[in-house]
Amino acid sequence: MVVFAADGLVSFPNEIVDAVEQRFLTEGHPAEITSLRAAGMGNFVDTGEHAWCHEGLIARTISSYLSVCPKLCRMVEENKVQGYMFPLGPIMQLFQEVGRGMPGVMTKIGLGTFMDPRYDGGKLNQLTKEKGEDLVEYIPDFMGEDYLYYRSPGMNVALLRGTSADPHGNISCEKEAINLELLSVAQAVKASGGIVICQVEKLAELHEIHPRMVKVPGMYVDYVVVARNPENIPQNFDRRNNLNYNPAFTGEKVVELTQDNISLPLDHKKVIARRAAMEIHRGDHVNFGIGMPTYIPSILTETGNDDAITMISETGVIGGVPGAGRDFGCHWNAEAFCDHGAHFSYFDGGNLDVGVFGLSEADREGNMNVSHLNGKISGVGGFTDISSMSKKVIFMGTFTAVGIRTEVKDGKIRILQEGKYKKFIEKCEKISFVAQEFLKTHESILYITERCVIRRTKEGMVLEEVAPGIDIRTQILDQCDIDLILPEGGPKEMDPALFTEDGFTLTL
Repeated sequence: MVVFAADGLVSFPNEIVDAVEQRFLTEGHPAEITSLRAAGMGNFVDTGEHAWCHEGLIARTISSYLSVCPKLCRMVEENKVQGYMFPLGPIMQLFQEVGRGMPGVMTKIGLGTFMDPRYDGGKLNQLTKEKGEDLVEYIPDFMGEDYLYYRSPGMNVALLRGTSADPHGNISCEKEAINLELLSVAQAVKASGGIVICQVEKLAELHEIHPRMVKVPGMYVDYVVVARNPENIPQNFDRRNNLNYNPAFTGEKVVELTQDNISLPLDHKKVIARRAAMEIHRGDHVNFGIGMPTYIPSILTETGNDDAITMISETGVIGGVPGAGRDFGCHWNAEAFCDHGAHFSYFDGGNLDVGVFGLSEADREGNMNVSHLNGKISGVGGFTDISSMSKKVIFMGTFTAVGIRTEVKDGKIRILQEGKYKKFIEKCEKISFVAQEFLKTHESILYITERCVIRRTKEGMVLEEVAPGIDIRTQILDQCDIDLILPEGGPKEMDPALFTEDGFTLTL
């Protein structure tokens, strides 16, 4: 069992992983590895765990997110390796619990989803269902409440990455864009009787690293590997430290964000982000999920509201402006870097004002599926944790998926080509968010698209707003498989200013 503390390519020990691959190809071992990590590892193309995607090298994968490594996804889909998917928070909290000698972690996160053992128990394919072990247990009545119990699959080796190491093995991470769970992973592996190996860019003299900058004390580290090619160490999904290192992501520098580098073109993405931004209030603490939600910070900055709220990412970065696209999880001009695992205590405690997520697939109950789309495995990441515990949730995205083309002009939107797949369907194949559970303690759930706004209330899915230029029958009702409730008098019109170049204003 090999354990990582990486997210995308942040803290990914690339040279160690490559060396393991080369040894396997020449000597046939190590083999049948189980890879355990909280987040996904890769860049959606050809790095990360792609190096281990050889039959016989990797036998089992356990994480919250797979699609950043397409080869590994295919191996799971083709029943070549066992695959498990659990929420990001419980995996990180599992490291913390194992590190203090406990066999697992108990939580409410995942109840009612495909990760609940009453459904699939997080097992991703038939091979896992037939030959895999049960790693999560349903606890029906503990002090009158239902819980899930995620247990440790065993942890033998930790492969970590930092920036510097001193002669005693103390590790610093000053060039890392995220403060990941390196310490809790090291503690869990040591408590399990395993070894900890850490890749670094350079060696430092004793006392050269400030004690407060040490992320993993040397007493947890067994081996240090100094990178042969530190210029090839990725900073995030596709940046390389010495080629395109961004000091604004590490807190080394504060840079000015101008209209030139944050402004978005007027298209359906901007329309959706604008409408979602209208749901945020001054003083809110807001977490932005991967994908389209990362456009909202640009809208806030563009309209002069970037200092009106606290912007948060699930990676533990707080303040500043979250990066978009392949910069997801990193922040321009961050104010604080919280430990990744500890950060989820904030979410689980119900402290987050607004959670904004991509709209992948919703059913007639308002449940969401983010993990299995169009026959492909994706991932839940921190979605299940954050969406179930936020005070307010917003799902934002196009009304249909794959191939949709639109034109935004003259205060209206035209659908030039519909997407290949409907997003609002009768029943989700795998559920990652249970709407009915959320509505037990909250008033409603919002789904924002380029052509309409739908609100899930206790009565059902209500078509609340429709964009100018959109025909309700042919472009909304006929393009979904659920029965939408039309309010008395009909739905309101979405603000036409959303669809103009300069007419939109926002005051939080």
